[in-house]
Amino acid sequence: MQSSKIELEDIEYYHGESGTFRHGNLTIENGIIRSIEDSQRKSEGNLFVIPGFINTHAHIAMSRFRGLLDDMNLEKFLQKTFALDRDRSEDDIYNSSVCGIYELLRNGITSFFDLYYDEHIIWQACNDMGIRAFLSWNTLDREMTTQNGDPVHNAGEFIKKFRHKNELIEPSVGIQGVYVASLETMEAANEVSRKNNTILHMHVSETRKEVYEFQERMGKRPVEYLNENSLLSHRMNAAHCVWLNDHEIKALGKNEVNVSWNAESNLKLGTGGIPPVPEMIKQNINITVGTDSNGSNNSLNILESAKTGAISIKNTRWDASLITSREVFYMLTLNGGKASRKKYLGEIREGAPADLNIIDGDHHSIQCSNPNNVLNQIVYSMNPEAIRDTIIGGKYIKKDWKMNNDAEEKFRNSLKFLKSNFKI
Repeated sequence: MQSSKIELEDIEYYHGESGTFRHGNLTIENGIIRSIEDSQRKSEGNLFVIPGFINTHAHIAMSRFRGLLDDMNLEKFLQKTFALDRDRSEDDIYNSSVCGIYELLRNGITSFFDLYYDEHIIWQACNDMGIRAFLSWNTLDREMTTQNGDPVHNAGEFIKKFRHKNELIEPSVGIQGVYVASLETMEAANEVSRKNNTILHMHVSETRKEVYEFQERMGKRPVEYLNENSLLSHRMNAAHCVWLNDHEIKALGKNEVNVSWNAESNLKLGTGGIPPVPEMIKQNINITVGTDSNGSNNSLNILESAKTGAISIKNTRWDASLITSREVFYMLTLNGGKASRKKYLGEIREGAPADLNIIDGDHHSIQCSNPNNVLNQIVYSMNPEAIRDTIIGGKYIKKDWKMNNDAEEKFRNSLKFLKSNFKI
């Protein structure tokens, strides 16, 4: 899966420690950035190398549901989602995942976090497409699931079987949410995560209804309850976190929880509220960006999600200075790497995984040759079409705007399957 050696010469690369672009040469060998050599020579091209984008919340196998869940209130959305999800075949899940992964790759997303059942099928799709993935087997109470057997046991077996099969793909465990998982189930899932030292991926305080109903039933808000039962930790990837109070924000920060911000999905579903991002930043919470699924967002364009999130904060708080393009860029890259717990992921430095995007500064959506202005353009204006090349684990996934033959062929075959079987 890895190329032996790639030389990137006369490029501007993003140097995270200084927060600036530097001119130089990068050598990639055996899947990592082996060396970086700064240079004063003027480049003839206008290329900018940045870390690959990291999508920290997705349900990639739901890609087939795009357009099937639009323009309905949340209750109807959930009812139809459960109905569509109930009787899926392995072929459906696999081919839907391939098509979703292809969209991720075309959008410059080199890593993604997934939360679903039957992650062993999604593992195969990730393996075939060459993407880096953090796959969390979803758990909930047995009486609430359509999975065969016990979901927590299934998660543990998934981790055991797939842990070392592909260095780009890390199996882990997830929890659907407090509304379908008892304390016993959540503690058991957390123990699987602790024992195996994996991510614990969970929906947290996504909707006001979820928070208020849980509070009425249990006497505590969800994050308060998780905190009191020692379920918050640096291993947790908490998706959404829209409805939080100050006490809960402090608890997330104290326990080093990672928060995945899914602005477009939340807005499109009309769940109300805007996540308290400025307050979370003040508590040093590691905030990342997620797209959620094609069912709720319709798009796996993470740049779109990031921009929508940033401007929603600026607008609702009446202050455009509250969040900067650099902060958002870190959410897309470095912060996602921190949440993955993969050393140096999301950075450009010696020893880091060679997951990179090479951007054409002359593309119409950027039109920029000034390194001091590139981050603004990436966050606020760039179309993913500006990404000329994408490299994952030292292998070109896209080069000169063309996907590699394996990924392109698998996508075409999967799309054909979905069209013939589901009339998408």
